[in-house]
Amino acid sequence: MGKTIFVSHRLPINGNYHEGKFHFTASSGEVASGLYPLFEKQGDLWIAWPGAEIKESEIRASLILELSAKKMHPVFLTQEEIDRYHGGFCNETLWPTFHSFTQYINYNENNWDAYVAVNRKFCDAILKKAKPEDTVWIHDYQLLLLPEMLRKRMPDLTIGFFQHTPFPSYEIFRMLPWRQEVLRGMCGADLIGFHIYDDMRHFLSSIGRILGHTDEAGFIHTDSRLINVDSFPMGIDYEKLQKAAKCDETENLLRTFREDHHKQTFILSCDRLDYTKGIPERIKAFELFLDTYPAYVEKISLLLLVAPSRTTVKKYRALKEEIDTLVGRINSKYSTLDWVPIHYFYRKFSFEENVAFYRLADIALVSTLREGMNFISKEYIASRTKEDGVLILSEMTGASKELQEAIIINPNDKKSVCRAIFEALNMPLEEKQKRMRRMQYTVQKYSIYQWARIYINRLKHVKTLQQSLHSRELIGKDLETIQTRFEEAEHPIVFLDYDGALVGYTSQPDEAFPDPKLLEILDSLCEKANIVIISGRDKMTMDKWLEGYKLNMIAEHGVFVKKNHGMDNNWATQLDISNDWKSSFRIQMDDYVERTPGAFIEEKEHSIVWHYRKVESGLGNLRKRELFSHLKYMARGLKLEVLEGNRALEIKRPEASKSKAIIEYLENESADFVLVIGDNWTDEDTFRDLSDNAITIRVGYDFTRAQYNLKSHLEVRKLLETLCNVNNKIY
Repeated sequence: MGKTIFVSHRLPINGNYHEGKFHFTASSGEVASGLYPLFEKQGDLWIAWPGAEIKESEIRASLILELSAKKMHPVFLTQEEIDRYHGGFCNETLWPTFHSFTQYINYNENNWDAYVAVNRKFCDAILKKAKPEDTVWIHDYQLLLLPEMLRKRMPDLTIGFFQHTPFPSYEIFRMLPWRQEVLRGMCGADLIGFHIYDDMRHFLSSIGRILGHTDEAGFIHTDSRLINVDSFPMGIDYEKLQKAAKCDETENLLRTFREDHHKQTFILSCDRLDYTKGIPERIKAFELFLDTYPAYVEKISLLLLVAPSRTTVKKYRALKEEIDTLVGRINSKYSTLDWVPIHYFYRKFSFEENVAFYRLADIALVSTLREGMNFISKEYIASRTKEDGVLILSEMTGASKELQEAIIINPNDKKSVCRAIFEALNMPLEEKQKRMRRMQYTVQKYSIYQWARIYINRLKHVKTLQQSLHSRELIGKDLETIQTRFEEAEHPIVFLDYDGALVGYTSQPDEAFPDPKLLEILDSLCEKANIVIISGRDKMTMDKWLEGYKLNMIAEHGVFVKKNHGMDNNWATQLDISNDWKSSFRIQMDDYVERTPGAFIEEKEHSIVWHYRKVESGLGNLRKRELFSHLKYMARGLKLEVLEGNRALEIKRPEASKSKAIIEYLENESADFVLVIGDNWTDEDTFRDLSDNAITIRVGYDFTRAQYNLKSHLEVRKLLETLCNVNNKIY
């Protein structure tokens, strides 16, 4: 069994070198520190940047040795890389992009180059430690390119990626000049996780619109792999918080606070310095509360804890000055000899001190403007040993989707925040405890360990699914077996779908004509076997593109058949099908063309196809679902079926079936070798109905009844060229 390798931007500990040895302290990074308890129980190796530039080779060697004993390995960065990769691209480009603060985004090519270089440096470090059977779990936006880099160099590696920040809407993400590279980088993973469904939805929208990949039930379909995207709300170590809340050190800190501020009601605000946290807005809302409800003056105070962050960045220094000014103004406006409205602390507190503040505060006010999850809210809940206290929580946090018993607010609405504070102060104890017990149950049940277990189990499931599909990939001995059977056959028949199997899909159906290379392959193969092109296309198009070759053709899913040997090589109608239904359906489908720019209709002799290949991705999928439902309703009692193709809907009579056409064709032939190649679910009936002696191949990596898979129409051509070179008897 392989090992599990955690990978993040920073290690969960900082090493300070002093007097010839390292002294380790907890990292300030929220993701790394949050994952550390999990790693201690389940991780085998953690690879990350140690938190500072280390130039001296002797000190580097010493750190590598000491971290090795802690199951960690450092990735060393130069100061220029730190400034451009982390301070530049991560903080000035990705952070504001993912949090939807477009006014702060800085697009800098040099910073992007540094980002690519550092991701590559991480890739090199991992490959020195990883083996193909290992699992690499990559965390957060600093390493978006890493999954693809690893996939290219170690294809069989199991790779998980988790995005801890939000993912923006397509309208914001599309502004990123390197949007395709970022999405392709993330798609190197087998499983891509987000905290909440909204972020997953935004990501899939960008994948569809920018890379053109389709998705179904959270699975992205690429040319070579299935990638799963899902939401996994991350939890905390509930038992650790509960234990800390009851320990002697916390009790002593709590006692000291209460002695200094007896009979005082506290609202807790606890964040690191960042514009996404909404700290100035929170302070202004508290001021509005004091203005609106003057009876609470001298009875309630805001505990404002702000941990320093990115102190060298101009925006953050300006934010700090704004907070200082607001606190000074409000305190000077309201303070008395015995009371101040805001107790302001600009420093980092220890874990035990934070827990003491959680215990002290009657209300926790979390009014973040945008956040992937928010663990302060969960830590506050876990620390309430008396099952009391009220949580006021921003709807812009991922945690709000789980903690519905909190008072949910829009952080941009000061009046809403003001009313929430009043509601919290006047909530009966019984109601507080009822809500808190429910939230504690949720936080305890969905802990960080449960989060990791669900994620890793899902990753294993995805890998198993991929391997089951890859096990059918037509390579090696299976390919040799097919070649041998083809060579030994006296009457081989090969059925080939056209679109998707022989040519790629195009935005206009009439542009998918056969190129000279394909015609050359087909012409050569006709000398080796009975070749049948079976397609949903109309017979006129097939004649136009393929006439003059010794090909047999089946058009419109089996309605028409044309054999190019024997006395008669004209099209024969296999089915007596009425078209009385077409006019009413055409009217409805025309209406959807009018409403959907880029859509168009292709009318065949016995079917109608509504194409949306040129329609904007989101709108196309919406209209497709609407029209599919509408057509299914209209088709009731008329013995019609609605088929979903590649960005198309087709309505036809069920008698027209590729499967039936192939079976009837074979009844009149003495074939001793049958090969069928198709590319979508309209071919699945054929794969199911043919005998086990037939060889069936599905193009692409969808779930299939076919025996084998090939990646694309280009792989199909390679197979056919291989068969062209086989020395079999002329059938």
